[in-house]
Amino acid sequence: MFKKFSSSTDIASQTPPKSSVQRSIRAAVLAQWKLQPETLEQIWPKKESLTHVKCREHISIYTVNSEPLFFQHFDGPLYPTLRLLHKYPFLLPKVGIDRGAIRFLLAGAHMMCPGLTSAGGYLPPAESGIAAHSLVAVHAEGKEHAVAVGMTKLGTEEMRKVNKGVGVEIATHLGDDLWAIQTL
Repeated sequence: MFKKFSSSTDIASQTPPKSSVQRSIRAAVLAQWKLQPETLEQIWPKKESLTHVKCREHISIYTVNSEPLFFQHFDGPLYPTLRLLHKYPFLLPKVGIDRGAIRFLLAGAHMMCPGLTSAGGYLPPAESGIAAHSLVAVHAEGKEHAVAVGMTKLGTEEMRKVNKGVGVEIATHLGDDLWAIQTL
């Protein structure tokens, strides 16, 4: 999504949304990420104004004090940026990839099921499984912080059974152009 993103050419406009829209975004973040309101208050204080940055290919980036916090493609789910996920690692459920998949992930590839189900990969146990089309933080084997944010294509039990095809569609990863932008 952010392979060839440049803040000088790909940003169409920056506008502050109406307060009613900000309230609906706040409610959507609380529902999608299953956060406590106090945590969201730390991330995005109510007194701080949100800025909606419209970009090419129908991507919306939301910033507070010029720092990108989350983004959205069309009217899809709100993804946290990796920098926000590094500050608050508990925002999203965690899946892990093995060492062999790291180079493909850093090149922008989606994560395949074998990279998640192998010995170095990690999927949560069956009782706390992740449903299909859920946002996840992708961690690499032996690394402390998340290396990508994506959406599961299959539930974790389906990934274990099928063990073929795309398991997680990657939206942003370490080293892409959104990671390079610290302020907008």
